[in-house]
Amino acid sequence: MIPSVNDPGSRTVGLLAYLYGPGKHEEHTDPHLVASFDGMSPDPGRDPKATLKDLQQLLDQPVEALPEHARPAKHVWHTSVRATADDRILSDEEWGEIARRIVAATGIDPGDGEPGCRWAAVRHADDHIHIIATLVCEDGSHPDDFRSGKRAQAECRLIEKELGLHQVAPGDGTAAQRPTSAERHKAERQGRERTAREELRETVRRAVAGAQSQEEFFDRLAGAGLLVRTRVAPSGDLLGYKVALPDDRNKDGEPVFYPGARLAPDLSLPRIRERWTAAASPGQDGEGVTSDAPLRAVPGPASARRAATTATWQAVLVFDDGDDGVISAHIAAAGEVLDALAKTSAAHTRKQLGEAASAFERASRSHVRAARGHDRALRQAARDLVHGGPALGRGEDGATTAMLIDMAFFLVTAAAAWHGKKEHAQQAAAALQAAEHLRAAYQAAAGHPMAILHQRGRLLPPALQRRHATVLRGAVPELAEQVLAEGGWPALASTLADAEAAGHDPAELLVQATRRRELDTASSVSDVLVWRLRRLAGLPADASARPLHSSPTGQPSLSHTNGPAEARRGNRDRGRGL
Repeated sequence: MIPSVNDPGSRTVGLLAYLYGPGKHEEHTDPHLVASFDGMSPDPGRDPKATLKDLQQLLDQPVEALPEHARPAKHVWHTSVRATADDRILSDEEWGEIARRIVAATGIDPGDGEPGCRWAAVRHADDHIHIIATLVCEDGSHPDDFRSGKRAQAECRLIEKELGLHQVAPGDGTAAQRPTSAERHKAERQGRERTAREELRETVRRAVAGAQSQEEFFDRLAGAGLLVRTRVAPSGDLLGYKVALPDDRNKDGEPVFYPGARLAPDLSLPRIRERWTAAASPGQDGEGVTSDAPLRAVPGPASARRAATTATWQAVLVFDDGDDGVISAHIAAAGEVLDALAKTSAAHTRKQLGEAASAFERASRSHVRAARGHDRALRQAARDLVHGGPALGRGEDGATTAMLIDMAFFLVTAAAAWHGKKEHAQQAAAALQAAEHLRAAYQAAAGHPMAILHQRGRLLPPALQRRHATVLRGAVPELAEQVLAEGGWPALASTLADAEAAGHDPAELLVQATRRRELDTASSVSDVLVWRLRRLAGLPADASARPLHSSPTGQPSLSHTNGPAEARRGNRDRGRGL
């Protein structure tokens, strides 16, 4: 349940005309009172003898009773209270009680013999009410409505629990501004799925991902087709910017511009500049990682994804013992990686990755100030993804996409846990939502490469399969039986064989892959170990082009020429997913 307290207005009758009118797009149906300060106020919606003027005069009486010089210039208080989309339809009686609780909680009409304001609650849709009040109490005093918005939020959290409604996570003032109803209706008229504000926010966010300078950022905005205007000081210094969609126009035919700060708190120009002006000391970006290396050319999307996977793993380790500012910086930079990944991924994963990035946007901001500079490795990873270009859905591109999504899932899950400990409810919920989208994207990305590994593992000689199972039990006894029982074990056995053939010690790799991070959040531990081992051993993520495995005697034991039909059968045989 979401209350939205508006700035005070000056015309009671004007607001009543809107509440009882048809709405800007005929969306208001059956406007009527569900509650009022005295329970007997005239209802122009249901009583044919009552008029808007009658209700306005009743509400304004305490204001009019004051000497003219003592009347507040803006005396009309207004809030809407909206149920969420998955809530049941509430009755008029329930909405009336909600209205009474909101005006009491906000100090508009506190009850218990304290002086209160006159108010009325109007319902003109199934899912919300509007409460209008005049900000002069019956005794001529002014109400104690300080921070009425936060007080309304707190009361709504209690109402949700008592009525069994969807429980909205409490906010902390760091969320992006929601589109207004006028913006939503305009989007509907224009046939847009999202409002202009939402489209601009996503485009600007993706333009920021990995950008290293002001010039690069503005070039990306222009390249994305946005109209850009800048604000320049008399000294010539750039102070800010605003953007518009070319086809989003006002009634005069002019583009509708939004300043960056109105899109999201961290998209103002000063906040964006923080990302590329902060410096970190060598070795402070994560365990063993320095960010002093010059910017490098990225050969292609697969290489960019492997580099991003390594940077993401280092970021996961920061959550073990990093301070809050450093962790906050890594969470913010993780949002850039997700944006860049969504922008450059193939069609079959793009939607879920885009949803993950959009959800995680809310998790990337909190009141914990990010210690910028420590996140340079992740920001470089985002840059590499953008400059690496679009990835194909198959081959090494597709397999490294699955590898990166797998690691990003753990980073996002770690962010959710950290936000939960800090009692950042909205951020924690957003991170968990992003994790679910990543899980779905992984299913789409990993199906083909894991099916190939699965078939290769099934065709390993039984003696070699048993030997790798023994290695697994010796290296990670606490996980071994779970992994051996999973449908993904053949893919892991194939990877262990590949690693051994490449000269690595499989047992040592297994220990290294599991010792620093729990795997409780993984649906398939074997999948996670496959990607970690292939990254650690430098093996191709796509096993379809791997040479023959070598048996312990040095003889070839498995061809890489498994056909598509075999791969599809393997895909059906194994349990997939994070």
